[in-house]
Amino acid sequence: MISPDPLVRVTDLTTHFPIRRGLLRRTVGAVRAVDGVSFDIARGRTLGLVGESGCGKTTVGRSILRLVEPTGGSVQIGGSQIRSLRGDALRRMRQRMQIVFQDPYGSLNPRMTIRQILEEGLVIHRLGDAAARRERMLSALDRTGMPSVALDRYPHEFSGGQRQRIAIARALVLEPEFLVLDEPISALDVSIQAQVINLLVELREQLGLTYLFVSHDLGAVEYIADTVAVMYLGRIVEQAEAVELRRAALHPYTLALFSAVPSVELHRRRRRIVLPGDVPSPANPPPGCRFHPRCPLAEAVCRSVDPSATSHGGHTVSCHIATRFMAESENDVQAASARLSSSLAVAAAEPVR
Repeated sequence: MISPDPLVRVTDLTTHFPIRRGLLRRTVGAVRAVDGVSFDIARGRTLGLVGESGCGKTTVGRSILRLVEPTGGSVQIGGSQIRSLRGDALRRMRQRMQIVFQDPYGSLNPRMTIRQILEEGLVIHRLGDAAARRERMLSALDRTGMPSVALDRYPHEFSGGQRQRIAIARALVLEPEFLVLDEPISALDVSIQAQVINLLVELREQLGLTYLFVSHDLGAVEYIADTVAVMYLGRIVEQAEAVELRRAALHPYTLALFSAVPSVELHRRRRRIVLPGDVPSPANPPPGCRFHPRCPLAEAVCRSVDPSATSHGGHTVSCHIATRFMAESENDVQAASARLSSSLAVAAAEPVR
């Protein structure tokens, strides 16, 4: 989706990992973890990136920050081309873009105190003297609901939820503009997840932060995200405003994801859609539409022609079937979604053609 003033603009991003075999380690193929992803994130907004495990969500986030080197495409943050930066220029840019990792037990060095963990970035970026650094660290801890006495303690002295708050404070201490949140609640107890989500919402509002929220939890993404992009096998198959996507999803994969969300409201309108099979290997994606081996509505065109993205008032979808249903419904998104959902629920009970 195109934003008039995006802080983050990703265009045709690709990240392939070579497959090497033999004594000479020759390259015999590639794992297409991310294969042509494009999106914008406006300042102060949140894009939720959802999909099954292995679809490439985490690789997108890490590629944007160049924790993983992209194979191709363009990434701009605040007008700067991230892929062309080197040395000191890249180090300065890293202050503006930070990440919160999934596992709070693995992302904090157990041999370092919280003071050392928070101060490390400040020292690397040469920000302030000792007194100024301490002030920034205390401010970051306070914003995340942690006491100042935490500075001289070690990660093992805290619970999982507290560790994740410290990880968020580590990102905030550099005062970034953009945060990649890589499944920040999936390793936490259910009782703690809501607290962390609410904290992230408050921080966004208070500090004007911009988020890429990566998750397989569609319910959490709906709550925090302004826009949602659905990934499947390295590509975005549907993207829309969160409210619009919930009201009228158009891609069969998105409809199947929504049918699995525990929700009385949705289950009154939609039957459970169980997809057959597993996600194909990203090293050997199927021809045509990558979802067709699991799609109960797949037709001949789906097996041979890669669907292009079509936009319907800001709602973008890549699906031959959805495009046909839209045409038959005279471009009424809600009517097309209802018909598609009904057809999909019926077809899902039958073997894939």
